[in-house]
Parts: sequence; C-alpha cells; structure tokens
Amino acid sequence: MIKPPDQDGRAPRPARPKPVTADWLFRAAAHYLERYASSTDNLARVLERKIERRVRAAEAAGEPFADEDGTASARYRALVEETIGKFVELKLLDDRAYAEARFASLRRRGTSMRQATAKLGQKGVPRETLAAVTAGDEMGDAAAALAYAKRRRLGPHRLREREERRDRDIAAMMRAGFSYRDSLAAIDGAGDDPE
Repeated sequence: MIKPPDQDGRAPRPARPKPVTADWLFRAAAHYLERYASSTDNLARVLERKIERRVRAAEAAGEPFADEDGTASARYRALVEETIGKFVELKLLDDRAYAEARFASLRRRGTSMRQATAKLGQKGVPRETLAAVTAGDEMGDAAAALAYAKRRRLGPHRLREREERRDRDIAAMMRAGFSYRDSLAAIDGAGDDPE
C-alpha cells in the first residue's frame, strides 16, 4: 500500500530501521520456534537472513550498517551463536529430538530412507545425529513405499488406468528414492498394509 504524500507534497520518508540487538534476536528466534520445529543450524540460517534483511533496510535508509564486503554476518555471528546457545540451554532447541520427530513423521507419510536423510541434512542436522536416528528406524523402505503409493494413489490405489500407468507409477516411486524392488512390490502388490 502506497502512503499518500505529506502535507507539503513530499513523499514520506521510510521508517528508520531498528538496530539489531540481542533482545530483538532472542524474540525473533522465540517467535520462529513457536511456529516451527528446527535444528540449531537451520535456526542460525533463519536468524542470519533476518539480520541481512534488517541490514539491507538500514542501507536503503542511508545508514552504514554493513561490513566491507556488504554483509553484516561477521559482526552478528557471535550474537546469533549466543542466542542459539540460550535456546539450547533452555532445552527449547535440541537437534536429536528434532531429528527423531521429523524422521518419524517423514517415514510415516511414506518418505524413503534416502530422501528423509537428505531432508534432515538440508535442515542442518549433524551426520552423527542422522546416523543415530536412522539406525533406530522401525519402518522399512518396503512399508514406506506402500504408504507413499497409498498417499499418492499409485498402483493398486489408483481408481482407473492401472495397467496403462504402471511404468509411470514405478518411475514416480523411484524418483521418490525407493529401490526398484520396493517400487515394484508397492505398485504390483495387493496394496495391503504390512501391519
């Protein structure tokens, strides 16, 4: 929405950007964690993006905010780490608990082991934590493939054109990270859950 000009006909000046403080960063992190579960690395990236947006707004308003290379990451990295440390200390941020919950959720909805570990890796979960979480996986890829086929209505869950779409369904399963054997079993199987 465009603001109308001031009384004297000039365009209004943009609001002066607020400085990046430890309190603001803590509130921003708390607000993010109220809405989303996160790993420490992912929260650090989110906070760094928030800082960069605020720095760009300050630069646009004519205030020298950034470092020589045009970023403020070096100046605020310690502040981000301190904020994350507070949340870890308060036990509101735990990579292991996040990885276990997210991995279980992904597997229940039919995500392959390969794709689930890739998604957790993108969120910054450490490899040691990933290895520990995936070692305790109770659902095999065959069961996850059946869940995926059911959710996507592939193979025996398709209402029409099952035979015509068979090869495409198998290809979709393989693109989702399942092996050919598991894809074939899910598409050609009776579609019953293994429970």
